Amino acid sequence: MMQIGSTLPAHNLQLFRVRRAGFECSGSPLNPLNRFPTRKPERLSTEITKEHLFNLEKLLQKQPHPNPPDPEPAINGSNTTGENRGRGILEGLNLASSVWPEMKAAEEMSPRYLNRLQRLLSKSAEYSPRNILGSRWREYHGSDDWAGLLDPLDENLRREVVRFGEFIQAAYHCFHSNPATSTEEARWPRHVALPDRSYRVTKSLYATASIGLPKWVDDVAPDLGWMTQRSSWVGYVAVCDDSTEIQRMGRRDIVIALRGTATCLEWAENVRDVLVPISDEYNNNNNQKKNEGIESTDGQQPKVECGFLNLFKTRGEHVPSLAESVVEEIQRLMDKYKGEALSITITGHSLGAALALLIGDELSRCAPDVPPVAVFSFGGPRVGNRGFANRIQSNKVKVLRIVNSQDLVTRVPGMFVSEELDKKLRENGARKLLNALDNNMPWAYAHVGTELKVDTKMSPFLKPDADVACCHDLEAYLHLVDGFLASNCPFRPNAKRSLWKLLNEQRSNVKRLYTSKAKALNLGNLKSEMSMTNCLPSPS
Repeated sequence: MMQIGSTLPAHNLQLFRVRRAGFECSGSPLNPLNRFPTRKPERLSTEITKEHLFNLEKLLQKQPHPNPPDPEPAINGSNTTGENRGRGILEGLNLASSVWPEMKAAEEMSPRYLNRLQRLLSKSAEYSPRNILGSRWREYHGSDDWAGLLDPLDENLRREVVRFGEFIQAAYHCFHSNPATSTEEARWPRHVALPDRSYRVTKSLYATASIGLPKWVDDVAPDLGWMTQRSSWVGYVAVCDDSTEIQRMGRRDIVIALRGTATCLEWAENVRDVLVPISDEYNNNNNQKKNEGIESTDGQQPKVECGFLNLFKTRGEHVPSLAESVVEEIQRLMDKYKGEALSITITGHSLGAALALLIGDELSRCAPDVPPVAVFSFGGPRVGNRGFANRIQSNKVKVLRIVNSQDLVTRVPGMFVSEELDKKLRENGARKLLNALDNNMPWAYAHVGTELKVDTKMSPFLKPDADVACCHDLEAYLHLVDGFLASNCPFRPNAKRSLWKLLNEQRSNVKRLYTSKAKALNLGNLKSEMSMTNCLPSPS
């Protein structure tokens, strides 16, 4: 100590005293063979760390500052000062960019965190609890346009939204298990492995393209006939039959689930993005008003995309149109459960989200006593113009659009003008001009309903630069909804949804830190265990 004291200032001796005290052994309560006597630390470890960093910073100072600022008093129980001081020293040593992220990653890979990660990567599904909705079911079904439930996201609504998304995954799985459509199968509903056993499938739904491919295409590729067939299985109608679930929800629910784009002809219909009148009802009403001498003040004719309308209205060779099938089945179920509290929930992804809006509009006008209709859409494109949006709203069809801000599909078709800018222009006196443009421009599209916006960049598991397919993937949507708290909050730390499907379907878009840990946890062979995914990414 005499030699050290002759070369260093006296005020730095406490550094070595602290270090020397830190090397004193103490017994471990976790090791019964260790007989060292235990002693209680005189100071907290955070205070010792602060003193270490303070002394180290003094040693690294080359020249004293002429007027050093008065140090701010440290707050007891907080390590903010020590953390900032540690960052300053590491930056002085040019180590902040390499050492600090590794320290943070080490904290994230703690045993407790690894146990949680292993649980999230397991195949066994774990859900948020289902609470009794009871008399509030209309509120969760959109009676007030989900006011006060979206930001922050209500836990009951989160669970319901994820549940409706899993109905769509069941439609994807059913179609990819047997994509071909036979001439006899339309008589009976397909078997669908529903995620909720309290529901029962009552009707299979088919969408038919208005165009066809030449016959020689089937001759060249006979094994891919389902890709070129005009009529394809697109979804199903299911009704809740479980008395316990009916009591929990407060009513008997009818679900219509629709998958996204899968066949070549469906893709061909998607790109036919010119707006066309949805029906002749608008012209007939205007002509009647003119004959009666009444001036029309609306000025907005409801129009929708040509391709979506074709898939909705076209009859197949052996199957009715999608519109006819849905209306017939809903009227049958309304007669069967007459006198009960009913609700109609339509849910779809991508192309299915577009068809869900058309179904909601059709059902709202099929009978005078239609039950409440709500649409939950995931990654849906624009479907029609503002006149169509106004008609949906006037018919009291409630629409909740779940949108990933990184998903390009939600921004097409139509002109790349945000709904916020259009709203501001209309409020500033440009309503008549914009209405005239809506009636004359073939791409004057507008979104419908209330928006719940999530973001891929908020997920701690997905890469911030995830590709287009990942941003539109349905499983990625459900992952983001399950972790969403509020627009100004980070990802929910107690998210329940398993990462197993996400890792299999979007492995290249999951952060390397978690894919490597999945291998370390003997979960690296997940892809071989799951030959058929529940949902394949189908950008519309």
